[in-house]
Amino acid sequence: MTLRIGIIGCGYKGSDHIDRVANRINGATLAGVADIKQELAEKYAQKYNCKHFETGEELIESPDIDAIMVVTRPHDTHVPFVLKALEKGKYVFSEKPLSTSADDCKRVVEAETKIGKRLVQVGFMRRYDNGYRQIKKAIDEGTYGKPLLLHMTHRNETTVSDYYDNDAIVETAIHECDIMHWLVGSDYDKVSCFIPGAQTKYTHEGLHDPQVMTFDTKNGIHADLEVFVNNHNSYDINCEVVCEEGTIALTSPIFTQVKTQERAQTSIPQNDSFRFRQAFDSEIQDWVNGVLADHLNPTAPTTWDGLMACVAADALEKSRDNGFVKEPVVLPERPDLYKN
Repeated sequence: MTLRIGIIGCGYKGSDHIDRVANRINGATLAGVADIKQELAEKYAQKYNCKHFETGEELIESPDIDAIMVVTRPHDTHVPFVLKALEKGKYVFSEKPLSTSADDCKRVVEAETKIGKRLVQVGFMRRYDNGYRQIKKAIDEGTYGKPLLLHMTHRNETTVSDYYDNDAIVETAIHECDIMHWLVGSDYDKVSCFIPGAQTKYTHEGLHDPQVMTFDTKNGIHADLEVFVNNHNSYDINCEVVCEEGTIALTSPIFTQVKTQERAQTSIPQNDSFRFRQAFDSEIQDWVNGVLADHLNPTAPTTWDGLMACVAADALEKSRDNGFVKEPVVLPERPDLYKN
């Protein structure tokens, strides 16, 4: 069987996934696309010889589409399409974040729980990155003793003018909200968000840049995160885990080193599509394999993971707005569907 995939959203990340499904994923074919910008959807439908749907709802309802990928912006548009796919009993991949609020994520948890089967995978692609996976393996095996501290950075070269304070959390730091608790295997106890007094001249109204966030887990591990989205340097993602008997640090994929003018230079990725290309390919292949087997990989990011990250993000926003105090991360009771 070849899985016929329909993709809703043909923008920056959507177009990346369109090319991925059409050219690099085994067992699947790009069967249709939809976007609120009709000309954009038509462009990719013609380029990849697939069907153009006028609306995402029409794509989901089509008998010619087996599974759906939701890659729309703004991110609060994800949930209506995900719920529609669940109504039709179709598997769906939702790009991160699942939504911009925990309440919206709860609606998906409730709908999927009512079905009694996991049909949703959330796009936390860092879990598929070889670097993070090596860190995870070392932590799980206790290679360097138990983890004590994590130091993380999430730096972008620049960002768009309609990117604001909440985006720094729910769009950017949401990755760390997921990956940090996945690495150490513990839920969050409290989080905080602090705005340093020194801000870059390259920011704009409505965006404090940089921001500093902290995470304390229920098993006592502390993490700090720097979010700096106008660093005018590169897309620079770092993670260092301090353990009892050593440290484990993430490195960017580097293929060459240049020596010139008495200096040695290594490149840093320009954007996430380059830095995490292998991870994006691996996560979509894993999703397709799960759909074809009619059973998503138990270790793949779930709707519950999407909710958990948004609950942490909501608490970070509250901390930022309430004087940078540590805010508790309070999760609802986890349904049995997500306990393993």
